[in-house]
Amino acid sequence: MKARKLSELYAFKQALTAAQRDSVEHEAVERAARERVDVDVDVEQSLFARSVGPVTTLVPSSRARMLNPRPSPRPRQRELDEQAVLREALSDEIDIDSLLDTDETLSFRRPGIRPDIVRKLRRGHWSIQAQIDLHGLRRDEAREQLAGFLRDALLSRLRCVRIVHGKGNGSPGREPVLKGKVRGWLVQRSEVIAFVQARASDGGSGALVVLLGKV
Repeated sequence: MKARKLSELYAFKQALTAAQRDSVEHEAVERAARERVDVDVDVEQSLFARSVGPVTTLVPSSRARMLNPRPSPRPRQRELDEQAVLREALSDEIDIDSLLDTDETLSFRRPGIRPDIVRKLRRGHWSIQAQIDLHGLRRDEAREQLAGFLRDALLSRLRCVRIVHGKGNGSPGREPVLKGKVRGWLVQRSEVIAFVQARASDGGSGALVVLLGKV
């Protein structure tokens, strides 16, 4: 029984000695690794110093570092909106007598548009795709609604539309006030390439059939 205890004690001593030896070896490896890192750092610092050469420490300055001022932002969307308003501004002062064809309906075609286009428009060659009824509106209301209608028609790529301006039966003196105004507004819009008085079935003298093109 005593011999067995001695053998176990001897085995434990051997295991402890081996563990201590492993620990010593592990510490030696870590120390060597740290020394190599320190050497590498020293070598790199030495190489950097030789490459850069002598350096001088900058003297602290109390001056503030000024950044270049940024350019003022341009209100691009507002500019685009203002340009759109200018394009849609319809004057009441334009004299359109020289711009209209001297036929019984005072039709209009933009320069470069063939006369047969007006004839086709009058005969209903193009189907009417949309219309707006302006009669009964005040002048400013009619002008604003017409501008919006033409803008929407252009965005929708419509080709032929009808504009009802009325015959003036309800106006003072039974004068068709909007009839002349609408013609004057239309000739100012570049997307309008021609218009004619509507056929009787489409409103007659109280409406126009308008042909639109690309701007």
